Amino acid sequence: MNIINKNNSTQPQRNVVVEGRSAVTEERNTAIEVSNLQFSYTKKNAPVIDIKAWQVSQGEHVFLSGPSGSGKSTLLNLLCGTLTPTRGDIALLEQPFSSLSNRQRDKFRARHIGVVFQQFNLIPYLSVAQNIRAAVYFASTKPSKKTEDAKLRHLMDKLQLPSHVLHAKADALSIGQQQRVAIARALINDPQLLIVDEPTSALDTDARDSFMSLLKDVAGESTMIFVSHDKAMENYFDRHCSISELSPSTNHIKALGGETKKAQERA
Repeated sequence: MNIINKNNSTQPQRNVVVEGRSAVTEERNTAIEVSNLQFSYTKKNAPVIDIKAWQVSQGEHVFLSGPSGSGKSTLLNLLCGTLTPTRGDIALLEQPFSSLSNRQRDKFRARHIGVVFQQFNLIPYLSVAQNIRAAVYFASTKPSKKTEDAKLRHLMDKLQLPSHVLHAKADALSIGQQQRVAIARALINDPQLLIVDEPTSALDTDARDSFMSLLKDVAGESTMIFVSHDKAMENYFDRHCSISELSPSTNHIKALGGETKKAQERA
């Protein structure tokens, strides 16, 4: 599948007004750069990801849409470094993944990337504080205990979580509280890239709007890739990119609001 932007360009532009984020026209450093990226689960299968070029600027909030099974989660795993490209490369914050060992990639991910999973992936028998601090443990550089405690209190306050929740087990929380704890864990290391996977799929409209306002507030100037199949979400973001898959061997390029073109069928 291929990804392109609304303006038919792989070069991101910050020129959209989005709920509290002013229109900006400026040069920014590149947060994500994808070059000739292909990924296949087996050598015999056609690629499920095929992106010629894609860039995201630092601080940009991008909405990535596509139907279930179109490859969104595969792309997220490639961006996180948990999958290795079959061909091509990904550079995050101008660091090519291909130049990193597996250990270095894990450290890089823990330090610079925060992920909010669809199912939250909290450890049920650990407390809220332990779940959030787990992300700090894996980072290559760790703050002082004083700094970490201050950051934790700040996130709890911003996410409207009462302090007594810190000592509760994760499986004792409501779904809404678990969701906020997952956001806190993703942000505890001040990541430069935040990846959010289908977090609003089980929410009604009012709850979704409340969640998005909260998420964008705490995300601040971090680069954000927000994945969903719900196109109603696009108005919250600076830019909307689409992934589509027609069949195992045929993909298309879809410019939003434009024509759909079938790519050449792979041999």
